[in-house]
Amino acid sequence: MVHSAVIIGSGFGGIGMAIRFRQAGIRDVVILEKADGLGGTWRDNTYPGAACDVPSHLYSFSFERKTDWSRRFPPQREILDYLWDCARKYGVLGQIRFGAEVTEARFDEDRAVWRISTTGGELESHVLVSACGQLNRPVLPEIEGRETFTGPSFHSARWDHGVDLRGRRVAVIGTGASAVQIVPEIAKETAELRLFQRSAPYVIDKPDRPYRAWEKAVLAKVPGLYELNRARIYAMFESRAIGFFKYPKLMSLVEKRFWDTLTEAVDDPELRRALVPDYPMGCKRILISNDYYPALTEPHVDLITDPIRSITPGGVRTARREYEVDVIVYATGFRTSDFLSPMKIVGRDGLELNEAWRDGAEAHLGITVSGFPNLFLLYGPYTNLGHNSIIYMLESQFRYVLGCVEAMRRHGLDWIDVRPDVQDAFTREMRERMRSTVWETGCQSWYMTEDGKVVNNWPGFTFAYRRATRRPDPRHFRARRRASR
Repeated sequence: MVHSAVIIGSGFGGIGMAIRFRQAGIRDVVILEKADGLGGTWRDNTYPGAACDVPSHLYSFSFERKTDWSRRFPPQREILDYLWDCARKYGVLGQIRFGAEVTEARFDEDRAVWRISTTGGELESHVLVSACGQLNRPVLPEIEGRETFTGPSFHSARWDHGVDLRGRRVAVIGTGASAVQIVPEIAKETAELRLFQRSAPYVIDKPDRPYRAWEKAVLAKVPGLYELNRARIYAMFESRAIGFFKYPKLMSLVEKRFWDTLTEAVDDPELRRALVPDYPMGCKRILISNDYYPALTEPHVDLITDPIRSITPGGVRTARREYEVDVIVYATGFRTSDFLSPMKIVGRDGLELNEAWRDGAEAHLGITVSGFPNLFLLYGPYTNLGHNSIIYMLESQFRYVLGCVEAMRRHGLDWIDVRPDVQDAFTREMRERMRSTVWETGCQSWYMTEDGKVVNNWPGFTFAYRRATRRPDPRHFRARRRASR
């Protein structure tokens, strides 16, 4: 049996795409999920304090409103429950095959099908959609002696809830988005907390609070108010975009919030100096928290900026001394620019995606890759954001993918394949536009490949991306018409 479409991954991208397929009458769709539950990053990241840094009413599907979010910024468990509710309500839960990790996908050009190998068996599909996301492969740092540590150690995205941190000495390595949420929570129960910082982040205040009962009731009952509130939040976040991709000097307005947040929370001048980043505002991800800086002022919490030399059986050694700890938490991020790794994806004429991307990931509009017919990426290259909700970008991609599939059906096409010159032109445009962005002002970040190319972010307004993906342009594709049978 050849399925109409197979989707890899069951986070926001996979669930949303399956729902849109179903609403379009395309029901023979399978979602392959390597884990035993849906949710993607919101399933994996269960660390203390895990929450979203985009407001609740914007970090949700436009077609499935939720008026009873508990807070302005949603916690992890609530986001995960929302995804489960969407999967059940729209009938796609039964389309998920759990415990089916994709190892290889190979395009059979003669039959115009993708042959997909998984740990749970093989299947075939006319269309293959990757909804793997960019934050799904944890990175453990290459530190000498890491395997010799005798106590519990784990990555923040693989939190070991069986380890009791109460009264223990804990090391947190890394100061990114996860650490900013973890540190204030575990500082409440640890005896000693050592935070090892390689690079200070910009942290600004988080305008978060619980929603009152009357606010939820009004949003649910007053026609149009929910949509108006969502639009207001979208416009507020979208207005920040120009500082990221056009006029980086405008980031000084946000930088003032950073200085206000830091100086209000930290009195110690030495600690304050250690918390000031050495790169332009926005070059790396801007973080939000009201309790990160206050946590660092607690007497049992130490910020350590000396470079780590090695991990020892009993702790962490820097250039100056060894810190004895009982537990190590690695808040060290993800492999963000590999996209479909470690899957093996083989397109036309035996072309492997890893080979096609040897100089960096490329995809027209972040969605289609030349040489790989009927393959569509969600949250692919050049589609991440620094200023707004990725759900908005995903919904733009859903419409584009659906437009491609419907055009293939309408015109009797076996496959479509984006032309290499179209993909090359898009990539050149992205790289040219990237030069004026804040992301290329002299820092190393997870937005970049190892050779310094920013391949993750969209250098423009999200509404411009939606306009660009409004409908597929048939001139952009090569195609093969279905033979008469």
